Amino acid sequence: MALSSVADTAIVIHDAAALPTLKLNNTWFVLSGGSNVLLPSRLHTTVLLPRMMGRHVLFEDDQEIILEVQAGENFHDLVTDCVHKGWFGLENLALIPGLVGAAPVQNIGAYGVQLDDVLVSVQVYEWASKQFKQLSKQACQFGYRHSIFKDEPNRYFICAVTLRLHKNPTRILSSYGDLHTYAKQLANHQGRTTVTTTDVYHAVIAIRQSKLPDPKVLANCGSFFQNPIISTEHYQKLCVDYPNLPCYLITKTLVKVPAGWLIDQAGLKGQGVPPILTHAKQALVLTNHMPFIATQEDIKATADVIIAAVKQKFNITLVREPAWINADGSYN
Repeated sequence: MALSSVADTAIVIHDAAALPTLKLNNTWFVLSGGSNVLLPSRLHTTVLLPRMMGRHVLFEDDQEIILEVQAGENFHDLVTDCVHKGWFGLENLALIPGLVGAAPVQNIGAYGVQLDDVLVSVQVYEWASKQFKQLSKQACQFGYRHSIFKDEPNRYFICAVTLRLHKNPTRILSSYGDLHTYAKQLANHQGRTTVTTTDVYHAVIAIRQSKLPDPKVLANCGSFFQNPIISTEHYQKLCVDYPNLPCYLITKTLVKVPAGWLIDQAGLKGQGVPPILTHAKQALVLTNHMPFIATQEDIKATADVIIAAVKQKFNITLVREPAWINADGSYN
Protein backbone atom coordinates (compact mmCIF):
# COMPACT_ATOMS: atom_id res chain seq x y z
CA MET A 1 0.00 0.00 0.00
CA ALA A 2 3.08 2.26 -0.08
CA LEU A 3 2.87 3.19 3.59
CA SER A 4 5.86 4.97 5.08
CA SER A 5 7.41 2.93 7.90
CA VAL A 6 10.70 3.28 9.79
CA ALA A 7 12.12 0.45 11.91
CA ASP A 8 14.46 0.73 14.88
CA THR A 9 16.76 -1.90 13.34
CA ALA A 10 16.82 -3.85 10.07
CA ILE A 11 18.96 -6.91 9.35
CA VAL A 12 19.28 -8.36 5.85
CA ILE A 13 19.64 -12.17 5.81
CA HIS A 14 21.62 -13.38 2.80
CA ASP A 15 22.42 -16.81 4.29
CA ALA A 16 20.15 -18.75 6.63
CA ALA A 17 23.26 -20.12 8.37
CA ALA A 18 23.57 -16.72 10.06
CA LEU A 19 20.28 -17.08 11.92
CA PRO A 20 21.62 -18.97 14.99
CA THR A 21 24.21 -16.23 15.52
CA LEU A 22 21.72 -13.35 15.70
CA LYS A 23 21.39 -11.52 19.00
CA LEU A 24 17.73 -10.50 19.09
CA ASN A 25 15.66 -8.83 21.77
CA ASN A 26 12.27 -10.13 22.82
CA THR A 27 10.54 -8.90 19.67
CA TRP A 28 11.35 -9.09 15.99
CA PHE A 29 9.43 -9.06 12.74
CA VAL A 30 10.19 -10.87 9.48
CA LEU A 31 9.35 -8.74 6.43
CA SER A 32 9.50 -10.48 3.07
CA GLY A 33 8.66 -8.44 -0.04
CA GLY A 34 6.21 -6.26 1.87
CA SER A 35 3.45 -6.63 -0.73
CA ASN A 36 0.78 -8.07 1.56
CA VAL A 37 1.38 -6.29 4.87
CA LEU A 38 0.12 -3.05 6.38
CA LEU A 39 2.88 -1.38 8.37
CA PRO A 40 2.70 1.30 11.08
CA SER A 41 4.60 4.56 10.64
CA ARG A 42 7.14 3.38 13.23
CA LEU A 43 8.29 -0.16 14.02
CA HIS A 44 9.83 -0.36 17.49
CA THR A 45 11.46 -3.70 16.82
CA THR A 46 14.10 -5.47 14.74
CA VAL A 47 13.03 -6.21 11.17
CA LEU A 48 14.57 -9.25 9.48
CA LEU A 49 14.71 -9.14 5.69
CA PRO A 50 15.13 -12.60 4.08
CA ARG A 51 17.15 -12.26 0.88
CA MET A 52 18.50 -15.79 0.44
CA MET A 53 18.70 -16.64 -3.26
CA GLY A 54 18.90 -19.84 -5.26
CA ARG A 55 16.91 -22.61 -6.93
CA HIS A 56 18.00 -26.24 -6.87
CA VAL A 57 16.56 -29.27 -8.68
CA LEU A 58 16.31 -32.12 -6.15
CA PHE A 59 14.73 -34.69 -8.48
CA GLU A 60 13.67 -34.88 -12.11
CA ASP A 61 12.22 -37.45 -14.46
CA ASP A 62 10.05 -37.27 -17.58
CA GLN A 63 6.89 -36.63 -15.52
CA GLU A 64 7.81 -34.24 -12.74
CA ILE A 65 10.45 -32.13 -11.07
CA ILE A 66 11.11 -31.45 -7.39
CA LEU A 67 12.46 -27.93 -6.96
CA GLU A 68 13.86 -26.23 -3.86
CA VAL A 69 13.58 -22.43 -3.91
CA GLN A 70 15.15 -20.03 -1.42
CA ALA A 71 12.93 -17.54 0.41
CA GLY A 72 14.41 -14.41 -1.14
CA GLU A 73 13.52 -15.31 -4.73
CA ASN A 74 10.91 -13.18 -6.50
CA PHE A 75 7.73 -15.23 -6.79
CA HIS A 76 6.52 -14.08 -10.22
CA ASP A 77 10.01 -14.47 -11.66
CA LEU A 78 9.96 -18.05 -10.36
CA VAL A 79 6.58 -18.73 -12.01
CA THR A 80 7.75 -17.27 -15.32
CA ASP A 81 11.01 -19.21 -15.33
CA CYS A 82 9.24 -22.48 -14.52
CA VAL A 83 6.69 -22.01 -17.33
CA HIS A 84 9.47 -21.24 -19.82
CA LYS A 85 11.31 -24.40 -18.76
CA GLY A 86 8.19 -26.54 -19.09
CA TRP A 87 7.70 -27.03 -15.36
CA PHE A 88 4.03 -26.48 -14.59
CA GLY A 89 1.76 -26.07 -11.59
CA LEU A 90 2.40 -22.45 -10.62
CA GLU A 91 0.96 -20.75 -13.72
CA ASN A 92 -2.34 -19.76 -12.05
CA LEU A 93 -0.31 -17.81 -9.50
CA ALA A 94 1.44 -15.63 -12.08
CA LEU A 95 1.86 -11.93 -11.36
CA ILE A 96 1.36 -12.29 -7.60
CA PRO A 97 3.86 -9.83 -6.11
CA GLY A 98 6.25 -10.67 -3.30
CA LEU A 99 8.97 -13.15 -2.42
CA VAL A 100 8.82 -16.92 -2.20
CA GLY A 101 9.28 -17.00 1.58
CA ALA A 102 5.98 -15.23 2.16
CA ALA A 103 3.97 -17.57 -0.07
CA PRO A 104 3.39 -20.34 2.54
CA VAL A 105 2.33 -17.86 5.24
CA GLN A 106 -0.82 -16.86 3.38
CA ASN A 107 -1.00 -20.08 1.37
CA ILE A 108 -1.31 -17.74 -1.58
CA GLY A 109 -3.83 -18.63 -4.22
CA ALA A 110 -5.52 -17.41 -7.37
CA TYR A 111 -7.88 -18.79 -10.01
CA GLY A 112 -8.65 -22.01 -8.16
CA VAL A 113 -5.07 -22.95 -7.26
CA GLN A 114 -3.29 -22.53 -3.92
CA LEU A 115 0.38 -22.94 -3.11
CA ASP A 116 -0.26 -26.14 -1.17
CA ASP A 117 -1.43 -27.78 -4.41
CA VAL A 118 2.22 -28.01 -5.46
CA LEU A 119 4.11 -27.65 -2.18
CA VAL A 120 6.04 -30.57 -0.70
CA SER A 121 7.66 -28.99 2.35
CA VAL A 122 8.91 -25.77 3.91
CA GLN A 123 12.43 -25.42 5.32
CA VAL A 124 12.41 -23.32 8.48
CA TYR A 125 14.53 -22.19 11.39
CA GLU A 126 12.74 -22.61 14.70
CA TRP A 127 13.71 -19.82 17.07
CA ALA A 128 12.94 -21.59 20.37
CA SER A 129 14.85 -24.80 19.62
CA LYS A 130 17.51 -23.02 17.51
CA GLN A 131 17.20 -25.80 14.95
CA PHE A 132 16.62 -25.97 11.22
CA LYS A 133 13.62 -28.14 10.39
CA GLN A 134 11.70 -29.35 7.36
CA LEU A 135 7.93 -29.08 7.75
CA SER A 136 5.76 -31.33 5.60
CA LYS A 137 2.71 -29.91 3.87
CA GLN A 138 0.54 -31.49 6.55
CA ALA A 139 2.60 -29.92 9.34
CA CYS A 140 2.08 -26.49 7.79
CA GLN A 141 -1.69 -26.82 8.50
CA PHE A 142 -2.69 -25.12 5.27
CA GLY A 143 -6.20 -23.82 4.73
CA TYR A 144 -7.79 -21.07 2.69
CA ARG A 145 -5.34 -18.15 3.06
CA HIS A 146 -4.12 -19.78 6.24
CA SER A 147 -1.18 -21.73 7.68
CA ILE A 148 0.62 -22.46 10.93
CA PHE A 149 2.86 -19.50 10.11
CA LYS A 150 -0.11 -17.18 10.59
CA ASP A 151 -1.15 -18.87 13.83
CA GLU A 152 2.39 -18.76 15.28
CA PRO A 153 4.08 -15.86 13.44
CA ASN A 154 7.25 -15.75 15.58
CA ARG A 155 7.88 -19.47 15.84
CA TYR A 156 9.63 -20.00 12.51
CA PHE A 157 11.79 -18.19 9.99
CA ILE A 158 11.03 -19.55 6.50
CA CYS A 159 14.25 -20.34 4.66
CA ALA A 160 13.08 -22.17 1.52
CA VAL A 161 10.23 -24.13 -0.02
CA THR A 162 10.21 -27.39 -1.95
CA LEU A 163 7.74 -27.72 -4.82
CA ARG A 164 6.54 -30.64 -6.95
CA LEU A 165 5.84 -29.47 -10.51
CA HIS A 166 4.67 -31.50 -13.50
CA LYS A 167 5.79 -31.57 -17.14
CA ASN A 168 2.47 -32.29 -18.86
CA PRO A 169 1.66 -29.10 -20.83
CA THR A 170 -2.04 -30.02 -21.15
CA ARG A 171 -2.66 -30.84 -17.48
CA ILE A 172 -4.66 -27.84 -16.26
CA LEU A 173 -4.97 -27.58 -12.48
CA SER A 174 -7.98 -25.26 -12.65
CA SER A 175 -10.44 -23.91 -15.22
CA TYR A 176 -11.62 -21.24 -12.79
CA GLY A 177 -14.28 -18.79 -14.02
CA ASP A 178 -13.34 -16.78 -17.08
CA LEU A 179 -9.76 -18.06 -17.00
CA HIS A 180 -10.40 -21.14 -19.13
CA THR A 181 -12.43 -19.11 -21.65
CA TYR A 182 -9.59 -16.63 -22.07
CA ALA A 183 -6.97 -19.39 -22.29
CA LYS A 184 -9.06 -21.18 -24.93
CA GLN A 185 -9.22 -17.98 -26.97
CA LEU A 186 -5.42 -17.75 -26.85
CA ALA A 187 -5.12 -21.34 -28.05
CA ASN A 188 -7.64 -20.83 -30.86
CA HIS A 189 -5.81 -17.70 -31.96
CA GLN A 190 -2.75 -19.89 -32.51
CA GLY A 191 -4.77 -22.50 -34.40
CA ARG A 192 -4.94 -25.01 -31.55
CA THR A 193 -7.96 -26.70 -29.99
CA THR A 194 -6.09 -27.89 -26.91
CA VAL A 195 -5.46 -25.43 -24.09
CA THR A 196 -2.00 -25.65 -22.55
CA THR A 197 -0.63 -24.54 -19.20
CA THR A 198 1.32 -21.85 -21.04
CA ASP A 199 -2.00 -20.49 -22.34
CA VAL A 200 -3.22 -20.40 -18.74
CA TYR A 201 -0.10 -18.49 -17.67
CA HIS A 202 -0.61 -15.82 -20.33
CA ALA A 203 -4.36 -15.67 -19.63
CA VAL A 204 -3.78 -15.10 -15.91
CA ILE A 205 -1.40 -12.23 -16.63
CA ALA A 206 -3.77 -10.63 -19.14
CA ILE A 207 -6.78 -10.89 -16.82
CA ARG A 208 -4.90 -9.58 -13.79
CA GLN A 209 -3.48 -6.65 -15.77
CA SER A 210 -6.96 -5.78 -17.08
CA LYS A 211 -8.54 -5.78 -13.61
CA LEU A 212 -5.83 -4.95 -11.10
CA PRO A 213 -3.82 -1.74 -10.84
CA ASP A 214 -0.05 -1.90 -11.21
CA PRO A 215 1.29 -1.16 -7.69
CA LYS A 216 4.15 0.78 -9.32
CA VAL A 217 1.57 3.16 -10.78
CA LEU A 218 -1.23 3.13 -8.19
CA ALA A 219 -0.31 1.98 -4.70
CA ASN A 220 -2.25 -1.08 -3.51
CA CYS A 221 -1.68 -4.44 -1.86
CA GLY A 222 -3.89 -6.53 -4.13
CA SER A 223 -7.03 -8.24 -2.89
CA PHE A 224 -7.85 -6.70 0.48
CA PHE A 225 -10.54 -9.12 1.66
CA GLN A 226 -10.75 -12.88 1.59
CA ASN A 227 -13.54 -14.40 -0.48
CA PRO A 228 -16.00 -15.44 2.24
CA ILE A 229 -17.07 -19.04 2.65
CA ILE A 230 -20.72 -19.38 3.67
CA SER A 231 -23.22 -22.20 4.11
CA THR A 232 -25.23 -23.36 1.12
CA GLU A 233 -28.35 -22.51 3.13
CA HIS A 234 -27.18 -18.90 3.53
CA TYR A 235 -26.30 -18.76 -0.15
CA GLN A 236 -29.71 -20.06 -1.24
CA LYS A 237 -31.44 -17.43 0.88
CA LEU A 238 -29.33 -14.68 -0.70
CA CYS A 239 -30.14 -15.97 -4.19
CA VAL A 240 -33.80 -15.14 -3.65
CA ASP A 241 -32.90 -11.44 -3.79
CA TYR A 242 -29.62 -11.80 -5.72
CA PRO A 243 -30.08 -14.59 -8.29
CA ASN A 244 -26.85 -13.62 -10.07
CA LEU A 245 -24.66 -14.05 -6.98
CA PRO A 246 -21.67 -16.17 -8.15
CA CYS A 247 -20.41 -19.04 -6.04
CA TYR A 248 -17.77 -21.75 -6.08
CA LEU A 249 -18.59 -25.07 -4.44
CA ILE A 250 -16.29 -25.98 -1.54
CA THR A 251 -18.21 -28.91 -0.01
CA LYS A 252 -21.81 -30.10 -0.12
CA THR A 253 -22.63 -27.60 2.63
CA LEU A 254 -20.21 -24.73 1.93
CA VAL A 255 -19.69 -22.34 -0.97
CA LYS A 256 -17.24 -19.49 -1.58
CA VAL A 257 -18.64 -16.20 -2.85
CA PRO A 258 -16.54 -13.39 -4.40
CA ALA A 259 -15.92 -10.52 -2.00
CA GLY A 260 -15.43 -8.14 -4.93
CA TRP A 261 -18.97 -8.86 -6.16
CA LEU A 262 -20.42 -8.20 -2.71
CA ILE A 263 -18.56 -4.88 -2.39
CA ASP A 264 -19.62 -3.85 -5.89
CA GLN A 265 -23.26 -4.66 -5.18
CA ALA A 266 -23.02 -2.63 -1.98
CA GLY A 267 -22.32 0.37 -4.22
CA LEU A 268 -18.73 0.84 -3.12
CA LYS A 269 -16.75 0.32 -6.33
CA GLY A 270 -14.46 3.35 -6.64
CA GLN A 271 -15.62 4.54 -3.22
CA GLY A 272 -14.18 4.76 0.28
CA VAL A 273 -12.75 7.30 2.69
CA PRO A 274 -10.08 9.32 0.88
CA PRO A 275 -7.24 8.75 0.30
CA ILE A 276 -8.08 5.03 0.41
CA LEU A 277 -10.59 4.01 -2.26
CA THR A 278 -11.69 0.74 -3.84
CA HIS A 279 -10.37 0.30 -7.36
CA ALA A 280 -12.72 1.44 -10.13
CA LYS A 281 -12.25 -1.85 -12.04
CA GLN A 282 -12.06 -4.27 -9.12
CA ALA A 283 -13.79 -3.38 -5.85
CA LEU A 284 -11.81 -6.02 -3.96
CA VAL A 285 -8.65 -3.92 -4.26
CA LEU A 286 -8.05 -0.90 -1.99
CA THR A 287 -5.89 1.78 -3.58
CA ASN A 288 -3.82 4.45 -1.84
CA HIS A 289 -4.05 7.85 -3.53
CA MET A 290 -1.57 9.48 -1.13
CA PRO A 291 1.33 7.00 -0.99
CA PHE A 292 3.80 7.42 1.87
CA ILE A 293 1.42 9.93 3.48
CA ALA A 294 -1.61 7.74 4.22
CA THR A 295 -1.48 5.61 7.38
CA GLN A 296 -2.90 2.38 8.72
CA GLU A 297 -5.78 4.35 10.23
CA ASP A 298 -6.72 5.68 6.79
CA ILE A 299 -6.91 2.12 5.52
CA LYS A 300 -8.95 1.02 8.54
CA ALA A 301 -11.47 3.80 7.94
CA THR A 302 -12.27 2.56 4.43
CA ALA A 303 -12.14 -1.11 5.44
CA ASP A 304 -14.63 -0.48 8.26
CA VAL A 305 -17.06 1.22 5.85
CA ILE A 306 -16.88 -1.74 3.46
CA ILE A 307 -17.24 -4.37 6.18
CA ALA A 308 -20.30 -2.61 7.65
CA ALA A 309 -21.99 -2.16 4.27
CA VAL A 310 -21.52 -5.80 3.20
CA LYS A 311 -22.63 -7.05 6.62
CA GLN A 312 -25.81 -4.97 6.47
CA LYS A 313 -26.69 -5.96 2.92
CA PHE A 314 -25.70 -9.65 2.86
CA ASN A 315 -25.17 -10.63 6.52
CA ILE A 316 -21.62 -11.62 5.61
CA THR A 317 -18.61 -10.39 7.57
CA LEU A 318 -15.59 -9.78 5.34
CA VAL A 319 -12.16 -10.70 6.66
CA ARG A 320 -9.03 -8.71 5.83
CA GLU A 321 -6.39 -10.57 3.81
CA PRO A 322 -3.18 -8.50 4.29
CA ALA A 323 -1.34 -8.82 7.59
CA TRP A 324 -1.76 -5.86 9.93
CA ILE A 325 1.48 -5.20 11.82
CA ASN A 326 1.52 -3.39 15.17
CA ALA A 327 4.24 -0.97 16.24
CA ASP A 328 6.00 -3.72 18.28
CA GLY A 329 6.10 -6.01 15.25
CA SER A 330 3.25 -8.25 16.44
CA TYR A 331 0.36 -9.25 14.19
CA ASN A 332 -3.13 -7.87 14.68
